[in-house]
Amino acid sequence: MMSLRSRLPSFDFQQLVVYIGFIAIFLFFAVTLYDDGFLTQRNLTNILLQTAPATIMAIGLVFALSAGEIDLSFGSIVAVSALTAAVVLQDYPLIVGVAAGLGVGVAIGALNGVLVAYLKLPSFLVTLATMGLFAGIARSMTDLRSIPVMNETFTGIFGSGKFFSLPSLVIWTAIGVGVGHIVYRQTRFGAHVLATGDNPRAALVTGIKVARVRLYVLMISGFTAGMAGLLYAGRLQAAKYTLGESDLMTVIAAVIVGGTALNGGKGSIIGALLGSLLMGMLNNGLILMNLRVSDQMIVRGLIILLAVAVSLRDSKR
Repeated sequence: MMSLRSRLPSFDFQQLVVYIGFIAIFLFFAVTLYDDGFLTQRNLTNILLQTAPATIMAIGLVFALSAGEIDLSFGSIVAVSALTAAVVLQDYPLIVGVAAGLGVGVAIGALNGVLVAYLKLPSFLVTLATMGLFAGIARSMTDLRSIPVMNETFTGIFGSGKFFSLPSLVIWTAIGVGVGHIVYRQTRFGAHVLATGDNPRAALVTGIKVARVRLYVLMISGFTAGMAGLLYAGRLQAAKYTLGESDLMTVIAAVIVGGTALNGGKGSIIGALLGSLLMGMLNNGLILMNLRVSDQMIVRGLIILLAVAVSLRDSKR
């Protein structure tokens, strides 16, 4: 006889964490920092603009984690892609610079994917190695110099411009989240990603090309990192080797807080968006509170620990 507990609908606490956390942190800062301008339109808009690249990167990481893999190299990809685009734009048209920046991201993602999917190397170690490799390449590309982006069309499209009174960064975020959510939830590829992360052996038996899925998710992660590099270069009107350097912890925290499981088979693009906004709001609030950088790092680390604990607790049910 079926027990009462088994008849009741399962309560997924992890899916609610990001919503509860977002509302709680927003209300906390709204009350404590009301006189410091937290609720001003300018400050809230800055949070949206500052989190745009991280949100785009988070979309790619959701695909990677959902397939049971991880990408630690996306911060380095951001720098290399931004620098490549900036250098190419000095001598070539807009479309060439954009293609070069995105192409570098996809190529690095493909390198990670081949090593993981076909040489059977652990994605953690592969992307840890390529993170260091391409961080070094970014530093050597321009001898640690910042490369200005003088193409006004590029900076307008990818940074400071507006379309229909909306900042271009907000539009890119909306496009990325919309496309990512549709692909993740409503396509066969998205279903294959989840199946691969949930049980790769069973997925292989059912005919899913697991190696190809692993290759593609790391290429997607590389593409989104490349896109984030373009957004950074457009907003700052320059590219530097430090771009993306501090995003690793923020993006991973956003994705985990947003409901993506560390061991694969479960994720949420919308949750990653809210997680990214939550982390951006947290960073903004901590700065307005005049906390030291070390204190800010401690708070972010505690949030990641809490999110990981919730993720692992949920996966054991």
